[in-house]
Amino acid sequence: MNVAPAIQLEGVGRVHVTDSGDEVHALRDIDLTVAAGEYVVIVGPSGAGKSSLLNILGCLDAPTTGSLTIAGAPVSELSEGQIARIRNERIGFVFQSFNLIPALTARQNVELPAVYARVPRERRRRLAMAALDRVGLGDRAHHRPNQLSGGQQQRVAIARSIVNEPAFVLADEATGNLDSKATEDVLGIFDELHRLGTTIVAITHEDDVAARAERVVVVRDGRIAETYRNRERVLI
Repeated sequence: MNVAPAIQLEGVGRVHVTDSGDEVHALRDIDLTVAAGEYVVIVGPSGAGKSSLLNILGCLDAPTTGSLTIAGAPVSELSEGQIARIRNERIGFVFQSFNLIPALTARQNVELPAVYARVPRERRRRLAMAALDRVGLGDRAHHRPNQLSGGQQQRVAIARSIVNEPAFVLADEATGNLDSKATEDVLGIFDELHRLGTTIVAITHEDDVAARAERVVVVRDGRIAETYRNRERVLI
């Protein structure tokens, strides 16, 4: 039985229009297929189009040209409500800046996607605690972000990204603000998620992060310039 790719882009372009009316082509003719359970890292210089590509993969932006298909469903044929549901339930997001709400505890931050998915209170609390346990922070559930280190905050952000058990996780420079020890902790979590079958697509400018992936996609000037598989994956 053929299994639909987790994500497929065909001929995707993204054009931004400046205040002066000029067109800026962030992406041009992108063809990219990510298999279910694959671990892909996107690399390239600043301004190459990496973030524009990730925003389209995460249904945060729509392609100007071309098509995006998620698990066999063409996104252009879905309603705004259906797209919002995909973002919340099928995609987990991890950002460089953590994006935690300061007034909420770690558990409450992790619960938020489940709140938006209208999961009953007691179940979402159980899910949040299970996600925190998976990232090794079950004992920090009642701490607020300012009581946690940067690495711990990012692990809370990862727990939040997986609380709804998404099909895939998108990470945008997830280790960019972390020291080497915290980076290893976060990459170890990604390795474990991948081992358990989660599809991971990550943006990075760090060679040691790229070395952990199965496949590396190099983006330059809005195009895929090169793609290759890591022959010797670096695992903890």
